[in-house]
Formats: sequence, C-alpha cells, structure tokens
Amino acid sequence: IMNAFGLIQTGLVLWCTTIICSHQCNHLLSQQRKGIENSLQLLDKMGKNFPQQCLREKMSFRFPKQVLQPRQKETVRVAIEEIFQHIFYIFSKNLTLAAWDGTALDQFQNGLYQQIEQLEACVIKKHTHYCRNKEVSRLKLKKYFQKIDCFLKDKQHNRCSWEISRAEMRRCLQLIDKVTRKL
Repeated sequence: IMNAFGLIQTGLVLWCTTIICSHQCNHLLSQQRKGIENSLQLLDKMGKNFPQQCLREKMSFRFPKQVLQPRQKETVRVAIEEIFQHIFYIFSKNLTLAAWDGTALDQFQNGLYQQIEQLEACVIKKHTHYCRNKEVSRLKLKKYFQKIDCFLKDKQHNRCSWEISRAEMRRCLQLIDKVTRKL
C-alpha cells in the first residue's frame, strides 16, 4: 500500500512539473523576445557610440544565418540556446580593457544566463539524438564564435576588439530577434 501511494505521489509531482514546464514553454517565444530586446538595450547601455578609431580594425565574422533557418522550431531553439551560451562565454572573460558600464554588463550577463536557463528547461536537448543537420549547425556556430574569440585574443582584448565584438553580438541578437518574431 505504501509503495503504491509513493508511486502516486511521484506521478503527481511529475505531472505537475510537466504542466508547469509546458506552460512556461508556451510563453517561451514572448519571453525570448523580451529578453533579446533587453539584451540589445543593455549592449547599447554598456558602451557609448562605436569609437571612430576602431573603424579601420573592423572585421567580418560572417554569422552562419542558415543555422536559424531550419523548419522545426525545436532546432531553432537549440541553435538560439547555443548562441546565447557562446555569447555568455565571450562576455565573461578579459573585459578589463572594454571600458564598459559594469552594471549594464552584469545585467547583460544575467539576462543571457536567464535566457539560457529558460531555453534549457523547454528544449529537448539530447546531444545523442542530434541529427547530422543539427551537428553541422553546432559546428558552424562554434567556428563563428571561435573566430570572434581568436580576434579578441589576437588584439589582446583591447578596447577596439571589444567594441567590434559588441557590435557583432548586436547583429547576432538582431538576427535572433527577427527569427523569433517569425516563429
């Protein structure tokens, strides 16, 4: 009798958790749009206008737009989560020469972290079930963000390299925003 009761309790907990998670996931897109909008505002708030002296150092990183074009919402969500993780990683190291507003930077990082958490809660992310398409997307994203990371390292994380990276992250977030509005 106790075993059956324990199973019923466990079942109820799992059922309630599923309902709560699915409810949160139903609102994921609107939460993502708000999060991205907030992130873009914080990116602007972090630094001032793009410094003129950095214009000659501009670099083309070429974001792999095809990773955000699959037909399945789930695949796009996985790609977006991956992008947020890479951005979070880049914006969490060697920022001493960036000369940005520290509060806005902290809020930006916290916002990214929350978006990653929301996506992880909703995205069925089993790397073992990745099909070849998703793996190719992951590799393209990894290569893109490695380019940015190498650029920062090559420039010794100087102010201009950070400003160029900040501008690139802005473009990246704008692309995600555009995609989430279509989903």
